[in-house]
Amino acid sequence: MIKNIVFDMGNVLFAFKPSEYVRRLGYTGKDAEVLETEIFATPEWCAMDRGSLSPQEAVKVLEPRLPEHLRAAVAPLVCRWWEGDLMPIPGMGRLIEELKNNGYSIYLLSNASRDIYKYFHRLPAAACFDGLLVSADWLLSKPQHEIYEKLYEHFELVPNECFFVDDRIDNVEVAQLTGMHATVFRGDLSRLRREMRDAGITVQL
Repeated sequence: MIKNIVFDMGNVLFAFKPSEYVRRLGYTGKDAEVLETEIFATPEWCAMDRGSLSPQEAVKVLEPRLPEHLRAAVAPLVCRWWEGDLMPIPGMGRLIEELKNNGYSIYLLSNASRDIYKYFHRLPAAACFDGLLVSADWLLSKPQHEIYEKLYEHFELVPNECFFVDDRIDNVEVAQLTGMHATVFRGDLSRLRREMRDAGITVQL
């Protein structure tokens, strides 16, 4: 019987859109493409999620790689991308509140830097979460097998009593290998509710 619902964050609780963060700073065209690629699609971004590089350290590494006229954008995008509207996924907050009211424990399992603690309270139904397991705190990241085991150990969870929602199929597949029920979220709340109901979770359709 499922007792715990585990959520990813980006593109599950809110829409993670690097192109939007770049646009907010006023960059367009080729400059916007360069910033998006050279900041968000880099080993340094992944290293921040793993906790092996701080955002401030990442800025120092990334700035010299960019043309001089784009360097002023690095610190805002790396260290403060989350300061604007976080663009919550419509209906996700209501779903989480419903699950909480129906007696389920709610957890977060996210690849994120430690900056998450500066903005998590702004996310849908943040007050409903019983615990957060953030990759940077453990020097691990999804889809490493060990991060799922750390989730179970840290919160004393039984894998087959958990249902995991993530937007990446590789993360979901490894979660399933560790014994957790899981599904890929593609932005369709109605489908997610049906999949939860099919798994025996008490939720309205």
